[in-house]
Amino acid sequence: MKVICYAVAPLEDSYIKNWAKKNDVEVKILREDLNEKTVHLAEGFDGISSEGIEPVTEEVYDQLAKFGLKQLAVRQVGFDNQDLEAAKKYGIKITNVASYSPRAIAEMGVTHAMYLLRQVGIYYNRMNHGNFNFEERTLSREIFNCTIGLIGGGHIGGATAQIYSSLGAKVLLFDPYYDAALEPFVEYTDLDTIFKKSDIISLHTPLLPSTTNIINSESISKMEKQPILINMARGGLVDTSALIDALKSGKISGAGLDTLANEAEFFGKEHVKESDLPDDYKELVNMDNVLITPHVAFFTKLAVKNSIEIALNDMKSIINGKGSKNIVNL
Repeated sequence: MKVICYAVAPLEDSYIKNWAKKNDVEVKILREDLNEKTVHLAEGFDGISSEGIEPVTEEVYDQLAKFGLKQLAVRQVGFDNQDLEAAKKYGIKITNVASYSPRAIAEMGVTHAMYLLRQVGIYYNRMNHGNFNFEERTLSREIFNCTIGLIGGGHIGGATAQIYSSLGAKVLLFDPYYDAALEPFVEYTDLDTIFKKSDIISLHTPLLPSTTNIINSESISKMEKQPILINMARGGLVDTSALIDALKSGKISGAGLDTLANEAEFFGKEHVKESDLPDDYKELVNMDNVLITPHVAFFTKLAVKNSIEIALNDMKSIINGKGSKNIVNL
């Protein structure tokens, strides 16, 4: 069996090679993304995997089908850059890694929230300018006195709920699908209640037409407690201009962002010139009540290992005609 892996980061090499040796599979590793210009490199292979960051067009699926490939294993949770209907049209089964380490992302979200809740950014900025004072404006709250509003109760949302609950916070959850396993940690409610009653709002939902810009000027207007907003999911869930306005007005007291709507322009790249950075990013990053990380919430040793092994195991299973529970375009 021969398989090809696109968009492999150097740190992934050893994990892929270990999997290949353990499974007696020949693997070709590429740094390039999967797109119209690179899809020809997949000819002659039995299976294919990609990081799944760059959007994949119908032309790519067409070519994969012509090469006899029947699957594409995405090595991450998100699959919004895949055209699922086009892939299905050409008989390409798309798999994702639905749960490689929910705790990794949940912990990063809570880290952002605690940083903002305790005003660390404000103190850090002041100290860099020789000001070591504190006053009423920077008076913090303790997490057990906060109400957390989670939008999305999947693997990551559920792990987030458990952490906040263990810290003594009250956790509200909005999700269209009920999960009885979360009952010890959350109180299910509607979206408007999340906006109205939460001190911290944390997003854990896929990017869908129904969730795009779920945080917008209208939803922000319903927020009564000047909450902290945490987004560890997808940048497109937030209307960035509306968020900036809310931060300036104090309607939202802080924002922890591991993802931005336009992040593909600069996240994951080195030596990005300041002149090439989007204006909204430059405005956000200079606010001392905003914390931005470059989509690295997933980035732990366990998560990287699991994302590769789960994706490649699914790939092998489908090639051998056994299917996978992680197919997202049945």
